[in-house]
Amino acid sequence: MDKLTVLALFGGKSSEHDVSTVSAASVISNIPCDKYNVIMLGITKDGRWLRYTGETSRLPEDKWLEDEADLHPAYLVPDSSVGGIVEIIDGKVVTTPVDVVFPILHGKNGEDGTVQGLLQLAGLAFVGCDMISSADCMDKAVTNALADRAGIAQAKWLSFTEHEYRSNPQKILDNAAETLGYPIFVKPANAGSSVGISKATDLQTLADGIEVAFVNDNKVVLEETVTGREVECAVLGNEEPIVATPGEIAPCNDFYDFDAKYVAGTSGLFIPARISDEQLEAVKKQAIKAYKALGCEGLSRVDFFVNDEQILLNEINTIPGFTSISMYPKLFEHSGIAYPDLLDKLLTLAIQRKEQRQ
Repeated sequence: MDKLTVLALFGGKSSEHDVSTVSAASVISNIPCDKYNVIMLGITKDGRWLRYTGETSRLPEDKWLEDEADLHPAYLVPDSSVGGIVEIIDGKVVTTPVDVVFPILHGKNGEDGTVQGLLQLAGLAFVGCDMISSADCMDKAVTNALADRAGIAQAKWLSFTEHEYRSNPQKILDNAAETLGYPIFVKPANAGSSVGISKATDLQTLADGIEVAFVNDNKVVLEETVTGREVECAVLGNEEPIVATPGEIAPCNDFYDFDAKYVAGTSGLFIPARISDEQLEAVKKQAIKAYKALGCEGLSRVDFFVNDEQILLNEINTIPGFTSISMYPKLFEHSGIAYPDLLDKLLTLAIQRKEQRQ
């Protein structure tokens, strides 16, 4: 059987660019080489698209950009008759066919539906959620609103735009204190990997946190603080998704911020999560409910806060990290699906979805 060509799309014009390059190196190194040929297309921090033909190990820290002999411009185009990428090689335009795309992108301009919409226009099979569900899950305010509509329990929350805040900041600050009570988590509506998130303990830190959040997005979400274990569920599938054994994060910092996730490296990971068997099953059911309510396909990591009284949805991550310390592949490995097999399943699901909807 001929090998299928996988386009690994990595990098991105995003605050999570560096995380993406580490995830990409891990994914590309583990895609089964007996079934797939992988070609690499990187997006630089300033938005340039480049085909890279060098060593996968050079992706982290953007060392791949130093290998000028292995780089040339290449693009995804919305013309569905192309069936792949358009490259500029020695001044000539060359089309390279692609069977399936693996977007290994995190955050804005990659996980928020922008690239997914382009891939849908291009008529290419791709791993993960479609444009609408990606956008819905990226925007925390939209996620929360849809979860409320679906009857999925979550922390109390408020949302506002920068324009609304600048028009009457005191009204919003007072409403937040009255409705949510301190401490309050302050989050950019559209950002991932806990970028721009802070924990406010009084009026001043709330105002300061909102300014930090506005650096990353023009819409902010405020949430009440919930005491409980941080439990993560890896979900896999299209129409009939499955859930791996839920795991638990024990942050090394006050909460699971960017430093705790990617820098400190001392947060605790527990698989299974340290909750009762009944709660484990209940969390898995809620993960499926949330996954379906938001229209997810392919994969997502669905996160919860769990205590003795309740199971509360935290967020849905449609392109979770795939680094060596990332929870999503670890959870499925614990459930009996090895990393290369998991990647194969994701690529197969992407191709099946395209075939079913042609």
